Amino acid sequence: MEAAADLLPACRLRRLGRADYAPTRDAMRAFTAARDETTPDELWLLEHPPVYTYGQGADTSHGPRIDNGIALVKAERGGDITYHGPGQLVLYTLVDLARRRIGVKRYVQLLEQSVIDFLAERGIAGVRRPGAPGVYVDEAKIAALGIRVSRGRAYHGLALNVDMDLTPFLAIDPCGYTGLRVTQLREHGISTTPEAAGERLAVILLEHLAHG
Repeated sequence: MEAAADLLPACRLRRLGRADYAPTRDAMRAFTAARDETTPDELWLLEHPPVYTYGQGADTSHGPRIDNGIALVKAERGGDITYHGPGQLVLYTLVDLARRRIGVKRYVQLLEQSVIDFLAERGIAGVRRPGAPGVYVDEAKIAALGIRVSRGRAYHGLALNVDMDLTPFLAIDPCGYTGLRVTQLREHGISTTPEAAGERLAVILLEHLAHG
């Protein structure tokens, strides 16, 4: 297996372990605001403690519909409400799209394709759904996607359900879709950790970014 650093020396891979959502969001914002044309891109691998996040286009009617003690935090990404929790891989992609000459639509496709390729390596058929960013398996969402672009530089990224408690999703309409089912790697016979999944997914994404 190729190391991520070998594929793109100008990209740094940071392993953050379990990190609270709001400080991580603020750190991404600060990194993006401070970077210039020479700043290497960064990929951040982590898990969040239980938290609901809602994007700029979120409709509050999509939940949460019960008080389950899980915090609700505003995000700067696009999209509606989602849930993050232990056992879910979060991959934040802080990428200078302008420098790489990658458009936003193409970038979203690369993020999705990276997850689809990761799943295919494990014998799982992941697909896109028109108008609903993310990756789906048997009509259930396994990976969510939400980005923000400022001055041609992207941050936020994607979340892949690995081995987690999916119950909190029942209190919301995931990504704004009523009745949308969610799934995870464990339900498809894949035994791994968010850390191990993140290492491989980062390599696949770097391969795609290197080729645009």
